[in-house]
Amino acid sequence: MKTNSRTVAAILFVIALSWADPVSAAHSVLVEAESFTDRGGWVIDTQSIDQMGSPYLLAHGLGVPVKAATTTVELPAPGLYRVWVRTRDWVAPWNVSGSPGKFQLVVDGKTLDTTFGTEGAAWKWQDGGTIDVDDRKLKLALNDLTGFEGRCDAILLTMDTALTPPNEGDEMDSWRRRLLSLPDTPPDAGQFDLVVVGGGMAGCCTAVSAARLGVRVALIQNRPVLGGNNSSEVRVGLSGNIHQKPYPRLGDLVDEIGPIGYWNHREALADPDTPRSRRILEAIKNDSRKTTHNAGPASNYEDDKKFFVVCSEPNIRLFLDTHAFRVERDGPRIKAVIACSTKDSREMRFPARWFVDCTGDGNLGFLAGADFRIGRESRAKTGESRAPEEADQLVMGTSVQWYTAVEDEPCGFPRCPWAVPFNERTCQSVTRGDWDWETGMNRNHITEIERIRDYALRVVYGNWSYLKNDCPNKEKYAKRRLAWVAYIGGKRESRRLLGDVILQEQDVVQQKPYPDASVTTTWGIDLHFPRPENTEHFPGEEFRSIARTTRIKPYPIPFRCLYSRNVPNLLMAGRDISVTHVALGTVRVQRTTGMMGEVVGMAASLCKKHNVDPRDVYQQHLDELKQLMQRGVGKRGNDQ
Repeated sequence: MKTNSRTVAAILFVIALSWADPVSAAHSVLVEAESFTDRGGWVIDTQSIDQMGSPYLLAHGLGVPVKAATTTVELPAPGLYRVWVRTRDWVAPWNVSGSPGKFQLVVDGKTLDTTFGTEGAAWKWQDGGTIDVDDRKLKLALNDLTGFEGRCDAILLTMDTALTPPNEGDEMDSWRRRLLSLPDTPPDAGQFDLVVVGGGMAGCCTAVSAARLGVRVALIQNRPVLGGNNSSEVRVGLSGNIHQKPYPRLGDLVDEIGPIGYWNHREALADPDTPRSRRILEAIKNDSRKTTHNAGPASNYEDDKKFFVVCSEPNIRLFLDTHAFRVERDGPRIKAVIACSTKDSREMRFPARWFVDCTGDGNLGFLAGADFRIGRESRAKTGESRAPEEADQLVMGTSVQWYTAVEDEPCGFPRCPWAVPFNERTCQSVTRGDWDWETGMNRNHITEIERIRDYALRVVYGNWSYLKNDCPNKEKYAKRRLAWVAYIGGKRESRRLLGDVILQEQDVVQQKPYPDASVTTTWGIDLHFPRPENTEHFPGEEFRSIARTTRIKPYPIPFRCLYSRNVPNLLMAGRDISVTHVALGTVRVQRTTGMMGEVVGMAASLCKKHNVDPRDVYQQHLDELKQLMQRGVGKRGNDQ
């Protein structure tokens, strides 16, 4: 450690500051990694914000080190600073060695001696030693060493060399807020009638439907693109049929914003002579890639199309890269949503009269105290033939899809001793991972999502490493390159928010009539379970699934499944609506959830028109809702 007059002066300055202002005594600068001005090849991961406290940067390079992320920070004064980096060794939970997420911090061109991402299974502040700074401006760079999921949450530069920064809970949250100078009361983002949280197909359709019917909408999405599972980040094709009785116009909007894909192709081939079918078949003819359902090229999922339709509505304000993390309540009602930017931590307040949870995880409902369930109900509770004898926490899992590409010349892939080990008997001899690469069925997909996703990555990398380097017929894979692996998991099930009606298996199978029939579900009761042969080799850590499906006749879901039974001004659309675990198997696919959004947007317009809550729409204005469902909200330019 250097000691000179400038260093002594800086230490005396900190001591003097501590007498004047205890909050500023550490004289620290906190740099959130996601705020780097140039993220290089690193990506922002927001999946576990609510669990670990922040978005973070992820070096997702598929075994090739990613381009460095860089930024410039301004320090309060030159002098001696201790450096802390919040990170983790992401494979440590499995007690394996290797620390594949290693990276370095480069300060003004000098690489610190510490290698980060090598200590501890949990997120922690790793000590990077001290630096002597000559200038107030400092350039930082994150230098990835492996391309295998290095992760950096934040960097602390502090003149209090004895400080150990707080690492979890309210203490860390308060400390971060002070260092980032976040106000106690965030500014309002605008004036809205309706706030929609979640920008998947359900959220997009909700926002556009409501906006076209005169509702001022804020659409909040914590990713940089719209589409959710049907985005280029996750790459799940749209499933389920639209334009069904009793309301054949439902689905117009889904058709308008959704990409041409596999299921459109099937529908068009079944009835090729309609104008709509001819349009679909012509589009597919012009671009054969569109027939790939899951795990296809990014262009298949047409992120720009969704973005254009949403942004074309003057009544919608879109907030991408924005995470809702708190609500204000007035008794059981939601008054406002508090959200933060996932890029710069800036907070905003979204006041409104009505709110919609399209998060999939039921995050907004959970924050508001809505009743919910997780896991499988018992047969005694629901009377469902496919329910287990005893209630449990088994859920359908999260898929991390992937694919490879053929190169002109042989290409390698690193050995991954830290990954899940494979041999000739256990390896998966495939070049693409579809929906059935599914993990975490015995875990909580909200509190453990980082672990669930990370295990899936260990599986993909371990299996591919074996095929490339060790399997008897490795020549078969010599020219194959691992081209894409999702780092955002495609979820199927977590919280289900409870409404005035909880749809269950008997309703669908026996075609029970409800007066508030709305969105028609056509997908079978499709429930996923661990694949038995996978359980044989990987008990408790399965990564392959099977689907057991009960065929159904088209069935209209009651509107009362689309609003909360105990939060009066909360609606929901998506996989978090009011259903049992078994009934979720039919309603969860994205064309169906998109139609839910169309109906919820219509209901929100009636809430505004009559100054009522969703339950009142059912009790007092159901005929008017039926008229809107009969008419639809899509653009009539799309021939059916």
